[in-house]
Amino acid sequence: MSGSRLARTVLAVALASGVSTAASAETILTVFTHSSFSASKEVLAAFEAESGARLRFVEGGDAGETLGKAILSKGNPVADVIFGIDNTFLGRALAADILEPLGLTMPASIPADLRLDPTGRLAPVDVGYVCLNADRAWFARRGLSLPSQLEDLVLPSYRSLLVVEDPAASSPGLAFLLATIAHFGETGAYPWQRFWQDLRANDVLVTSGWSDAYYNEFSATGKGRRPLVVSYATSPAAELFFAADPKPAEPPTVALLPDGGSFRQVEFAGVLKGTQQPELARQFVAFLLSRRFQEDIPLQMWVHPADSGARLPEVFTRFAAVPARPATLAPELIDNRRDAWTREWTRIVLK
Repeated sequence: MSGSRLARTVLAVALASGVSTAASAETILTVFTHSSFSASKEVLAAFEAESGARLRFVEGGDAGETLGKAILSKGNPVADVIFGIDNTFLGRALAADILEPLGLTMPASIPADLRLDPTGRLAPVDVGYVCLNADRAWFARRGLSLPSQLEDLVLPSYRSLLVVEDPAASSPGLAFLLATIAHFGETGAYPWQRFWQDLRANDVLVTSGWSDAYYNEFSATGKGRRPLVVSYATSPAAELFFAADPKPAEPPTVALLPDGGSFRQVEFAGVLKGTQQPELARQFVAFLLSRRFQEDIPLQMWVHPADSGARLPEVFTRFAAVPARPATLAPELIDNRRDAWTREWTRIVLK
């Protein structure tokens, strides 16, 4: 999609939502986000009251799709701020030169290992952990042990039990692929390619996205027949939080967090180059790092705040486990190899 066509698309969204394009005394700050962004109305209203500006949000699809649209509109940005670039696309975002320097002092409570952008153009806002989730009751009824490591998934006893997302189309699907690459490596007696060959032979099911995998194929949340799914470490907490009263004592699902079996996703926000209100845009990025916004994140986006000092709701402290040793890969390595890895995965699993 060309930049001019994308600009027309965003304009159509604005008109459809009743936003006037005529000159107005009202200041509007436009934020470009992926489709999973969410925040409390009262929290966003606090920024509007503080800044005197009105916020407008434009969705760009999945994280990769959102970044791609932002790159296509380089020089004529679709928004002032972008949210949702994660560490799997960090290198691509920086290389595209679509971001302004933030010039912000990070709160000391944001850990150094989340500050992955050495150029100071992207600020870490939240952290999520992609991992396997299991249907507790399904395994209990059959007396089958939960898998304790990724290697278990290729055993005959777990045949036809797992559903994953396509890494070419899904952010959690890509994150899980990266976890397997980090865990098994590319060389040695059992590299990641061999693992996925064995998963295919063990009848792994692939869907295009998380919603289809989780709500249509996963046995714990619908009529699906697969009791293992790639989701998030916070998914069990969400299942319990949204359960109808009387709520069960524990979630119907459990996150499986063996060493190297999960992948840490860090999401960032930045100011798009070419914005006509860079200071207001920086003010909003700083607001995303504020304690008020950080403490709103868990029950809105069901990920962890980047701020280690932010208070967590009880459902998080009890049921949103953080893996002790998640898999990690350097953003530079991901950027250099992501497309080749995805093509190789597609050849192995889908063709």
